Amino acid sequence: MKPTKKANDMSIPELAAYIDQSVLKPEFTQAEIRKYIQEGIDFGCATVCINPSSLGIAAELTRGTDTKICVVCDFPFGLSTTRSKVMQAEEYCRGGAVAELDVVANFGWIRSGMFAEVEADIRAVTEVCHVRGVQVKVIFETDALTPEEIRRACEAGIAAGADFLKTSTGFYTGGRSDGATREIIALMMETARGRCKIKGSGGIRTQQHFFELIDMGIDRMGIGYRSTPVVLGVSAEEAKRLREQS
Repeated sequence: MKPTKKANDMSIPELAAYIDQSVLKPEFTQAEIRKYIQEGIDFGCATVCINPSSLGIAAELTRGTDTKICVVCDFPFGLSTTRSKVMQAEEYCRGGAVAELDVVANFGWIRSGMFAEVEADIRAVTEVCHVRGVQVKVIFETDALTPEEIRRACEAGIAAGADFLKTSTGFYTGGRSDGATREIIALMMETARGRCKIKGSGGIRTQQHFFELIDMGIDRMGIGYRSTPVVLGVSAEEAKRLREQS
């Protein structure tokens, strides 16, 4: 999305609207999950991105707020069968609390050149989500892929009806974990050509990087709970106060 102003000129609420705050660490206690979901709400983030087992807490805390729920599906490997992914998506979307679902594409299939299978796998999930009004972001784990594989994966995601194309899980351990570099985001935007939104995730830990991606025209970013105050330059409490005054 082409911004109407430079990131440096945006208000804290405008900047926070770019953020899916990640609350995904598998070792989190219930108290920590509550704490970081609440901080995402106080910052005014677009969504809090959570594991499925946190849906109850997230539904409770986000109710009546402008912050939505984004749930991950088949995360972080994307290696379930298509039928299993569909069953997961149906389970998570039931009840109406979920606004967005981030599903991991089978990047082993992408590396194998199985793009017809990748497209069919994604389409099966998007169809069941769209029936319930849930937007789908497809994670391609771009650190594991070549530029040509990323291009072809993006085309498969667009053809399958995905709403967003996303860079990474943040949990890749098979090599370098650079995440949403400017070069990768530029490649995905160039491939999409406005046909699909772009979400950057992984490695966005400085305000400079955050602002640069906004100015490039990115649509959304996954930001870790520790990095949200860094990229916004304010605490959760201050962000909440500014939002309430606006």
